[in-house]
Amino acid sequence: MAPRLPHVAGLIGLGALLAGGVACAPRNDADGADPVTAAASAEARYWNSATIYFLLTDRFDNGNPANDGALGRRKDGALLRNFEGGDFAGILRRIEAGYFDSLGVNAIWLTPFLEQIHGSVDEGTGKTYGYHGYWTRDWTAVDPALGTREELHALVDAAHRRGIRVLMDAVINHPGPVTPQDPAWPSSWVRTSPTCSYKDYSTTVDCTLVPTLPDIRTDSDDRVELPLPLIAKWRGEGRLDAEVASLDAFFTRTRYPRAPRYYIIKWLTDWVREFGFDGYRLDTAKHFGENVSAELVQEAALAFEDWKRAHPRKAVDSLPFYTMGEVYGYAPNQGRAYDFGDRKVDFFSHGYDGLINFAFKAEAAGPLDSLYTRYAATLDTGALRGVSIVNYISSHDDGGPYDRERKDPFGAGTRLLLAPGAAQVYYGDELARLLVVPGAEGDANLRSTMNWADLEAGGATAAVLAHWRKLGQFRRAHPAVGAGEHHTLQAAPYVFGRTLKADGITDRVVVALDQPAGAKTIPVAGIFRDGAVLVDAYTGTEGTVTGGGVSLTTPAGLVLLSERR
Repeated sequence: MAPRLPHVAGLIGLGALLAGGVACAPRNDADGADPVTAAASAEARYWNSATIYFLLTDRFDNGNPANDGALGRRKDGALLRNFEGGDFAGILRRIEAGYFDSLGVNAIWLTPFLEQIHGSVDEGTGKTYGYHGYWTRDWTAVDPALGTREELHALVDAAHRRGIRVLMDAVINHPGPVTPQDPAWPSSWVRTSPTCSYKDYSTTVDCTLVPTLPDIRTDSDDRVELPLPLIAKWRGEGRLDAEVASLDAFFTRTRYPRAPRYYIIKWLTDWVREFGFDGYRLDTAKHFGENVSAELVQEAALAFEDWKRAHPRKAVDSLPFYTMGEVYGYAPNQGRAYDFGDRKVDFFSHGYDGLINFAFKAEAAGPLDSLYTRYAATLDTGALRGVSIVNYISSHDDGGPYDRERKDPFGAGTRLLLAPGAAQVYYGDELARLLVVPGAEGDANLRSTMNWADLEAGGATAAVLAHWRKLGQFRRAHPAVGAGEHHTLQAAPYVFGRTLKADGITDRVVVALDQPAGAKTIPVAGIFRDGAVLVDAYTGTEGTVTGGGVSLTTPAGLVLLSERR
């Protein structure tokens, strides 16, 4: 079992200050914008220094083969379009073995675990089941192919014991497709046309993503009744009275109209109140009105506080509920506002603490200094001060990932994990898991089963993982890496420093890339004083700063420096 990574003094300080709600005094922007609150600044620093591990539960690890084939689903789908067996038990096994600790992971993002449609659809790329989690049939139930509620509780509790947060992938925009096994939702609940054309706000929001996905009428305040198939399902499971009573209590407390979105808000926040999920990744965020996210997050924050009061010893700390949005196409150079063509929307003002950065995977192929300088500046003093961005190199539905052929998994890890902002590691990035699978079509290529066998065989895969682990541990130990001020120290070979001084935290690092193997001298002036003893986290080598530089002899071309503690 891998040991739990120690928290260095700087990170302990950050967590303690966040827990106490302490932060540096807010600053006024030169352009007259509203100051960022102290709490928002501290929360953003935490999440911008975080490493978020995103895994597709069905593809990660099969810990309990007994739940394979649940709900009578057959293995007759196209390649990588069936349920493959990954489950909560497999994730729990890896948590308890220290796998996520060894990567420096701060949070695990689970694909949706709600009960999916029972049947399959032919998408044109082959017969497909809802293994991915985005085709909900029942927002109140766990899909039995992934495990049980008890196993999900065990997973979340185990992560929390290790200081790892768990993010729930929340889907409010659509249910799953209609199949012979899955009845249609009433027209009062969903629209089935038109299909989105993305010409403006309305043709992005008031429409269906694809013809097979009914769109929840999140814009409606009209009263709707529970769908008859859902009533029949709950009655058959012996929980109809309890579910109806819980809904009655929710609507009495909130005084919301019994409109479709409020039912789903109730169901999604129930998971937070029961399990203590630390945040949401909100799916398809630009395809429903921004008022919906604000309402959902308000209820989720209340649910999270209720859970923490009921389970004070299980909470990681007092950091507030976090919401990360999937605003497809968003990039940091857009600032706070996403442009629909006829309307701009500031999602950060509607419940979102962070947005996924869809630009990073392309920008990472260019010069790093200009990229890192720009990201650090916009997060520290620019338009995105007080919020977070989440960078990634591959994901479950991005057909153009960075290094699709996995030709340079070492460089990919370096570029992602040293970038300002949060880092999203997609399962298998750290093992160079295949993103191109012979015979697979479309996004199934991105969703191959985790290549644990390659790791067990050792060799190149083990070496890639060792590289990602060193970077991840360095990132977790030093919040300056993701949330600090950026300083270019040398253009070639590239050397930069990051410094963070806030809330009583002082953290500084120097990173040198593309260094020669063997003896090297690295400039550190302005970051570390002469006489300071520095440690290279990549090799464990130590050196003393003399004349503004540190001389080391290491076999690696990457050097990760911090002061010896």
